[in-house]
Amino acid sequence: MAGLLANFRNTVIVSVLLALVMVGAYSQGPHGTDVAFWQAVFRWLHTFFGILWIGLLYYFNFVQIRKMPEIPAELKPAVSKYIAPEALFWFRWAALFTVLMGLIVAYTRGVDYAHEALTLGLYHGYAVSDTGFTLLGLGMWLAIIMFLNVWVFIWPNQKIALGIVEADADAKAKAGRTAMLFSRTNMLLSIPMLTAMTMTQTLFG
Repeated sequence: MAGLLANFRNTVIVSVLLALVMVGAYSQGPHGTDVAFWQAVFRWLHTFFGILWIGLLYYFNFVQIRKMPEIPAELKPAVSKYIAPEALFWFRWAALFTVLMGLIVAYTRGVDYAHEALTLGLYHGYAVSDTGFTLLGLGMWLAIIMFLNVWVFIWPNQKIALGIVEADADAKAKAGRTAMLFSRTNMLLSIPMLTAMTMTQTLFG
């Protein structure tokens, strides 16, 4: 067992295989493999990628950005050359797949459902009963803005700041600050986004 757990790749493979066995078991339930089953599959994937994305966002903001100024200069390359690029790889792709899986979940619930959410309940004209769509749509748009921040601002600037793209010291410093500000923006947006996602599912279904 220790040999399995000591190897990251093998641990992930076994975990995914166990999860797939469970997914197979759910396919034998009352819904079989109807639309509701596939909604559940994509919601599982949406949740997994979302945890990976937001977990890394919180790692950057709660830990790395705050503690980097305290790290001795000679030790900083360990973070900037090894840890940060790896974390950013998982971070940006998790952002993409979180949004993609979320949109698939919305559309598997019906085109009208997805359009009502994306238009904040205005697709067929607003009514008080559309409050759930308004709140869910707000969460969806916050997530989409966060995703765009990752790919349009954070990642391009981090490539400069980390030396993946060649630049002078001033450009690196400016890019690092820009990436930090957009990362902080995503942190600011993340808690209301999560509020919309979780409370809407509980209160409106």
